[in-house]
Amino acid sequence: MLVQSEHQRSLPLFDKYGGMRALHSVIINFYDRVLDSDIVGPFFDDVDMAKLIDHQMKFFASILGGPAKYTDQRLVSAHLHMTITHAQFDAVVALLSETLTEAGFASDDLSKTLCAVEARRSLIVR
Repeated sequence: MLVQSEHQRSLPLFDKYGGMRALHSVIINFYDRVLDSDIVGPFFDDVDMAKLIDHQMKFFASILGGPAKYTDQRLVSAHLHMTITHAQFDAVVALLSETLTEAGFASDDLSKTLCAVEARRSLIVR
């Protein structure tokens, strides 16, 4: 079991879980799961994955307290052309939860991260 020092507990989640390099690995793992999903995988059939992963890196770095800024308006613009249902959003959140758990996120940090994503549901779901 990971024993965290006071310093580790006070770090932004971005730094606590390894910064940009670790985040990149998590995002790649996450999209491997997303692309394998029958529920949400087809959304990405014609998507430039390198560009998408770059956007996701910025989004997650931002919500984890890292150096990137990703505005809600940018999130709206990225999903404006899609009709994403609550069930599809839930499927993505479940895949994200699996990915972050596998990456070693503590349950309270996992909850904080998923709450930050959940707070943006209305910007994505139509």
